[in-house]
Amino acid sequence: MNPAPAWLDRCLGARAGLNPNPLRRLRRYRPPIPRFRRRRRCAPWPTRSWPRHRWPRSPPPRPTIWSPRSAAPTYATSSPRAAPSPGSRVVVGGWVRTGREQGHGTFAFLQVTDGSCLATLQVIVQAAVHPLARLTAAGTSVLVEGELRRPPEDSKKATVAIELRVDRVIEVGETNPSTYPLPKGNIALDTLRDVVHLRPRTNTISAIARIRHQLACATHRFFDENGFLYVHTPIITTSDCEGAGEMFQVTTLFSQAEKLEKELKENPAPSEADIEAAKLIVKTKGDAVAQLKAARASSQEVSASVSELTKAKENVLRLEERSKLKPGIPLKDDGTIAFENDFFKRQAFLTVSGQLQVETYACALSSVYTFGPTFRAENSHTSRHLAEFWMVEPEIAFANLQDDMNCAEKYVQYLCQWLLDHCEEDIEFISKKYEKSGRHDQTAINRLKLVSSTPFERISYTTAVDILKNVEGHEFQNKVEWGIDLASEHERYLTEVIFKKPVIVYNYPKEIKAFYMRLNDDQKTVAAMDVLVPQVGELIGGSQREERLDVLKQRILDAGLPLEPYEWYLDLRRYGSVKHSGFGLGFERMILFATGMENIRDVIPFPRYPGRADL
Repeated sequence: MNPAPAWLDRCLGARAGLNPNPLRRLRRYRPPIPRFRRRRRCAPWPTRSWPRHRWPRSPPPRPTIWSPRSAAPTYATSSPRAAPSPGSRVVVGGWVRTGREQGHGTFAFLQVTDGSCLATLQVIVQAAVHPLARLTAAGTSVLVEGELRRPPEDSKKATVAIELRVDRVIEVGETNPSTYPLPKGNIALDTLRDVVHLRPRTNTISAIARIRHQLACATHRFFDENGFLYVHTPIITTSDCEGAGEMFQVTTLFSQAEKLEKELKENPAPSEADIEAAKLIVKTKGDAVAQLKAARASSQEVSASVSELTKAKENVLRLEERSKLKPGIPLKDDGTIAFENDFFKRQAFLTVSGQLQVETYACALSSVYTFGPTFRAENSHTSRHLAEFWMVEPEIAFANLQDDMNCAEKYVQYLCQWLLDHCEEDIEFISKKYEKSGRHDQTAINRLKLVSSTPFERISYTTAVDILKNVEGHEFQNKVEWGIDLASEHERYLTEVIFKKPVIVYNYPKEIKAFYMRLNDDQKTVAAMDVLVPQVGELIGGSQREERLDVLKQRILDAGLPLEPYEWYLDLRRYGSVKHSGFGLGFERMILFATGMENIRDVIPFPRYPGRADL
């Protein structure tokens, strides 16, 4: 039996790790049969587009597309390959960070980046290959082919380890340097918020994007390794999780009202005279039907007359219905909005948390988590608030507050260690870039190492208040007393000055926490906990959920909320109630903590806050 060609393995998918028995399909291989020989019948072959007696030629090798990232080419392969070495021919695509002509316009140096890492690749293009003026402007996109080489050893300013000598320019996306909004040099972060669609091209925002990506990967990795299931919770909801009422409403009533107003202008509602005239036509048509029946007319004549009468009656109904239309938002008799005319036939909002919904799965699948966008219509302009932000919210069945704190601590430590292993270069860059101005933390790496390896301090809310009350030599802007919600200055003082490490504060007063948190035996506090970290303050908020039906009902009423929207939530306690706990981590706050960035608007790709919703 002749050996099968090498490309057959790829065609049939008999690649190591993809087919447990690659020879199983190779046994069907037969060499090409000459035209003059009679072919035997055989079992059907795998689907292919070529005739059975002709084999296609081996496909040409794919060109290597090289990235500044030192590990591997940018495109995915079945097995890892080393980065191209000097002498290799590669195709490089990216954006020109800086460019300059040299040698009296005979060649140009381009610093090209593809965003995969902080590094850029030095590209050398001769004027004979491509017009240099079309390549050197910052922001220009290029796709070029050439040979990787080491810089000349006698070069006085050899600052790069490898460079690309281009012999073919494949594609160019030109930029007008006079209008390009990202000039050379440092740009203030608040200025970049005005060009949110272009700011990913800067080193700072691209580094934040890579850190954000790694944190998302670490999140899914941590929960998967610990047996959690990922649940997609809805963005549109009919219940208020926090009970604060600061929610964005989802409605089509305004668009319906605008559409109706435009329609009534073009085609006004019928008047009483129009309706009376239509009713008179109905009477006339009815009399005609009666006369035909009395005259014993044919069934065809009677049917035609009845059909005309039916159409006349339908016209009257349409006119009467249309006469009731009024411009504006539909209202009930008591003056409140008639939400039964809305899209969902009831009030609907953008969610402030997926916690209540993910609890339904925790009460069936034990350990679950959700990770997605949440919204809050809080008119706050601080550097710590957004109208749209992302939350990681796990829920654990058969777990108490102690289990909840253990999970939160392990999760934060896992994230910190993951960043140290995968993003140290980007984090160091952000720290060094801003430490001169004093705007950012200078010890981001040290802080991550501390948190990833140090057990968190755990104190009750009452103990935390007592500690803050007895502080000497420091005056807080917000007065400390039992019953207040700890401010950011209190939280940071505990973590940065008192304990010098993360702190978990638990058992908060029930008045400052949500209705779903379990009421403690003292009837004054709830089984809630907050994870506080340096630089940010509160990073995680969680609790043991109230599993007792009668207590939960009363807590909902005490919060001033109606029971009807939460009947489904109460059903979880009516049918197989279980002790369970969970928490929520603000994803953007985790990035603030990891990088030392000051403003939360700079760590989310498209920030939404009062007055701004660009793109």
